This record gives sequence, structure tokens and C-alpha cells, in this order.
Amino acid sequence: MNMITVKQAAEKWGVTTRRVQELCKEGKIKGAQRWERTWMVPAHAVLPSTAKGDVPHMPMPKKSPFLDMTNLYNTAGDADGLAAMLENNPEAFALLEAQLAYRRGEIYKVYDRARYFLSAHSGFYAILGGGMLLALCAIWRGDMELWVEAKRHICSAPCESEVRREMISLALAIVDSSVYDNRDYPEWFKRGSFEALPPDAHPAAKVFYTKYLYMSAFGIASKQIDFEGIQGLALMRLIPKSIEPMISQAVVDKTILPEIFLRLSCAVAYYNSGDREYAILHMDKAIALALADRLYGVLVEYVRHFDGLLEERIALVDPSAVENVKELYGVYSVGWSKLSGAVRNRNIAANLTAREREVAKLVTFGFTSKEIASMLYIAESTVKQTVLRVVQKTGVKDRSEFASIL
Repeated sequence: MNMITVKQAAEKWGVTTRRVQELCKEGKIKGAQRWERTWMVPAHAVLPSTAKGDVPHMPMPKKSPFLDMTNLYNTAGDADGLAAMLENNPEAFALLEAQLAYRRGEIYKVYDRARYFLSAHSGFYAILGGGMLLALCAIWRGDMELWVEAKRHICSAPCESEVRREMISLALAIVDSSVYDNRDYPEWFKRGSFEALPPDAHPAAKVFYTKYLYMSAFGIASKQIDFEGIQGLALMRLIPKSIEPMISQAVVDKTILPEIFLRLSCAVAYYNSGDREYAILHMDKAIALALADRLYGVLVEYVRHFDGLLEERIALVDPSAVENVKELYGVYSVGWSKLSGAVRNRNIAANLTAREREVAKLVTFGFTSKEIASMLYIAESTVKQTVLRVVQKTGVKDRSEFASIL
């Protein structure tokens, strides 16, 4: 008989190891066997239905499905200790552990835990959290069917109040922002008005609102969005003025993960605006916070925006970490490109080099070959050759279509 450890069973079912040990002692897991000082559980065993009734329902410690973005996680380098503090609250423990696994790029752990929330019919915030975890797994896998299932699961959460309806809208907006699809955002989200949300959800809302601002700025700069009175990189240059105060507030509130995300988003805006110095300043601070808890998955989400610069900065701090990031990005970029392209009906290119992507992005912003050559300190002929390679790799007909592959 194929057996697994108590720890493996706990991870599979989304409960604590202590809980599995208790169930084994009580004889409630059929086929469980004592092995020296621990227990072994049949790999095919399921969490006994009586176990769910034995564990009293405990609300989330925060009114938010984004536990890792609240001030529960308030000290860089202490993520594992935080998870251990929640062992007496099985749902919160399982959700936070899965979220931290995702931030680290440990997708194989996230998928099983998300499946647990799908089947457990848990509390409201756990259902939202499980649905979003499943959607994030779909991105890494490039799986449209799983993506739809995840969004359907989010919508199934019990919704007996206006606050909960808005939380569901926010969860869906967050999921969509991950693939840069802003078609169904609620109007209050587009305004950045989060008054209807519980305060615990505000840090996460701010993070994804900055992503919405970036999408808008990129759309205007690449002429995909026509906004009266705003052209080129004008909005992109203004975005840091909105994000900088949010970063300061995240520091005061001691919300580590939102601070990392906000700094990286601010760095993207500075970088695209040509302000490399401030981009690096925020990038380096975000890297230091992320590496303290091995949050490689967070960094992976931003690699494509910096044309190789993010990897360079990580390598200066930890050469082994940059190898992990590069390996994870190889998986993430393929899945993200496939799913984002399918959602937005585009052919997102996953095979461009950092230089090719950088040139293609500047082309979408309307810069000429001569201007791009001056900005990147390369020959104009090199720019033209790079543009030609992008056309050959992606099949786009001319420069006007470059925005559709990024």
C-alpha cells in the first residue's frame, strides 16, 4: 500500500499536522499505521467527514481573503513563523500557507490546497481565497478551463450583504488584473474608491489598483486607449506620484507584501518613463524584502517589465536566487502568455529576448528607430534589425501591431 507522511496528508487536506495525528490516534483515518513515533497514512485516504464537524468553525483573523497582504505579515523574514501562529485556525493556516507557497513559486503545493477549498465549502473569505489561488495556478499552467472554473468558484461564495458583493467584485478584478484584462472592473474600483470594503482588504485593493493604473497608462502610450487630453507617456510619468504615498502608508502599516508589490509597480512606471535611478531604488528595496522570505514568485511576475534589469539587481544580492527566479520565469512566462492571450484574444509572444521586448515596447510607445537607438545607446541599424526579428518571430505585419504581442 502506498503511504504518505502525516505532514503530506495535512498539506493535501489543508489542516494542521497535529489534527491529522489526532485523527490517526482516534482511528478515524482508515488504514493509518503507527511507525515508531509518527503515523503513516494511505495515499488514497480522504479527510474523514466527521473531522470537519469536530473542528469548530473559526472566522478568518482578518476580514480579507488576502491574509498575506494584511498586517498579519508585518516582518520581513518571519513568514514561516506567522504561518505557525495560525495552526489553531485550520482554514486561516491552510489559506496563508498556500498564499506563501504561491509567492515562492511552489505551484504544486498551491494547486492541492486550492482544491481543498473548492471541496470544503468553507467560510466566505476562504472560498474567495481558494478561488483566487486556483486562478493563479491557471496562469502558471496556461489553463483556460481551470481559469473559468476558478472564477465560477469565486462567484459561488455566499453573498448576503453589499460588502460581500463588493468583495466578490474585487476578487474578480484582482484575478483579471493578473492577465491585464480590465474590461469588467467595477466602476468604484476604477475610481480607486474602496470605502465599501472592509479595512483589512484595503492593502490588497491598493496593490491591484496600481496595476489598473499601469494598464491604463500603457494603453494610452501604445495608442490602444484614446483618452482625451492625455497622450504618450504622460500618465505613465504621473503614476509614481500616486504610488509613492501608498508605499509610505504600507511602511507605516507594516504590510510587507503590499510594500513589495507597490515598490515594483512604482519601479515599472519609473523605468518606462526613463527614470532608471528611481526605478532601481524601489526595485532594490523590494528585492531585499522579497528575498528575506524567498518570495521568488512575486519577483517572477515583474521580470518581463524590466528587460533583464530585475535579474541583474537580484544577482547583485544573491546569485543563487536569480537562478531560481530565471527558472520559475521560464515556466510562468509560457503559461501567462498563453492564458493572457486567450483571455484578451491576442497572440502574446513568449519567445522574445529581453532586448527584443524592450525595443518592441518602445516601438508601441511611438518612438522612432533613431530615438530608440539614442535611448538604448545602440546603433540605429541594430534597432531596425531587432524590429525585423520581432516581426519574424511573431508574425505581426508592421509596427502598429506590436502592442498586441506584449
